[in-house]
Amino acid sequence: MAYWLMKSEPGSWSWDEQVKSGAKGTAWTGVRNFQAKSNLTKMKKGDRAFFYHSGEEKAVVGVVEITRDHYPDPTAKKGEPWAVVDVKAVAAAKTPVTLAAIKAEPKLKAMVLVNNTRLSVQPVTAEEWRLVSKMGGLK
Repeated sequence: MAYWLMKSEPGSWSWDEQVKSGAKGTAWTGVRNFQAKSNLTKMKKGDRAFFYHSGEEKAVVGVVEITRDHYPDPTAKKGEPWAVVDVKAVAAAKTPVTLAAIKAEPKLKAMVLVNNTRLSVQPVTAEEWRLVSKMGGLK
């Protein structure tokens, strides 16, 4: 299993909306960055991702599971190369893990989130996953 972090503006798609999408989940649409798209195409069914609220909140608020490997983004214009994966909510963080808390943890100094805060879909190492999960009260 690989680990990831997926960002969303709460005003566009929030954790609560993700939870309401139920066991079927939803397509993670709208990614328009080639590096983020490359990460989407590396995701496999069963991988896990932190659901991160960007914008003012800047915090990991939950965990989603990838339920379908990548396929063409249905919101893309004809001929555009964008991809999506389907995700479903797995667990809410007991305590949201803020970007400030992540930056304050020396063991997370190499995390992509710390060094490339604008990338919307990014890999997370197993050790980073363990630490951030512990910080958020996630199992």
